[in-house]
Amino acid sequence: MQEKKIRILLTIARFDGHDRGVRYLARKLMDLGLEVVFTRYILPRDVVNVAIQEDVAAVGISFSVGGHKPITSEVIEGLKEKGMSDVLVIVGGVIPNSEVKDLTDMGVGNVYGPGSDPNDIVKFISANVKK
Repeated sequence: MQEKKIRILLTIARFDGHDRGVRYLARKLMDLGLEVVFTRYILPRDVVNVAIQEDVAAVGISFSVGGHKPITSEVIEGLKEKGMSDVLVIVGGVIPNSEVKDLTDMGVGNVYGPGSDPNDIVKFISANVKK
């Protein structure tokens, strides 16, 4: 019997125009065995709605121009409101080191910067999603 693949939603929230890194990551995560749902330029409430519709175990949000704390907070709160607090949220992109603790304190599982190893990301997701 084949094990069910972990589904992750990767997104660029709001109007962040830099998507090269997250597109690369999406391809790598698929190559490493995850099922990836990819969206571009959506609002936090839309991230929550897509997470529900696609029944994902994890959400990854990419940032390159800021807004990571309020957007991520809205996504985490929206997931909680919809009874999906068990969905793992990770954040990536250009995140100042001084703000990583703020993100993890609000419930982000991990933060990944440019050049992060996709293998490490898959290991973290695999070890931390609710199966």
